[in-house]
Amino acid sequence: MKNVSEEPTTAGAADARPAGAPSGAGQGERDTRARVARLILEHGPVTASALGDLVGLTPAAVRRHLDALLAEGMIEVRRARPQPRRGRGRPAKWFAITESGRSAFVHAYDDLATSALRFLAETAGERAVAEFARRQIAELERRHRPAVQAAPPHQRVRRLAEALSGDGYAAAAGKAPPPGGGEQLCQHHCPVAHVAAEFPQLCEAETEAFSRMLGTPVQRLATIAHGDGICTTHVSPRSLCQGERTDVPTTDDEESGRTSL
Repeated sequence: MKNVSEEPTTAGAADARPAGAPSGAGQGERDTRARVARLILEHGPVTASALGDLVGLTPAAVRRHLDALLAEGMIEVRRARPQPRRGRGRPAKWFAITESGRSAFVHAYDDLATSALRFLAETAGERAVAEFARRQIAELERRHRPAVQAAPPHQRVRRLAEALSGDGYAAAAGKAPPPGGGEQLCQHHCPVAHVAAEFPQLCEAETEAFSRMLGTPVQRLATIAHGDGICTTHVSPRSLCQGERTDVPTTDDEESGRTSL
């Protein structure tokens, strides 16, 4: 009979540890707990018994890790799936990953995305990476452009911030500090910050999309990807842009020359 260890150490367990994994235990126990969380992410909802079979832990060890993950908000209990009755007793609990737990694994997916973009750059060149970034941002622009452009011009930055917040960017709009005027769009969270640190094409494509949606030039002043606390984008006043085109007086000769071209 196989000797089941209560706290096995497996190769690669440390690599599977999500950001924010519980830290109130020894390294071996933290690695095992991270492995339990990953199995719930991949196979959940799942029962404690099934987890024990997957990871090779005793029932007592599984319960200890599940209790810790529940306390950390990494997992939650779901209602038992409907099953034929096979006797009396309490229905089995099913454990599923929470949104907080899922976000703890973001770095692992960042690594995969970064590797994929490196491969694309090596095999197809930097232009291919830029085109990929534009296509990714095009979907965000397609979804939010109608609502942003339907708003009055003076409310478009705020409307864009609301739309971005719905996508998890925690964005806010406000007045830009003097003397430049205009507005600022601040994003307190960036889902692709770790990837954009190596591939700024993602930030560039996003900035271009903001300008198109808002109908005015914008300038990225700071980014989380480059170590700043927030992503800050300056939005030029629409009146200034319009003034550049219409406020400059023209002579009759200039006007007639322009229309004859």
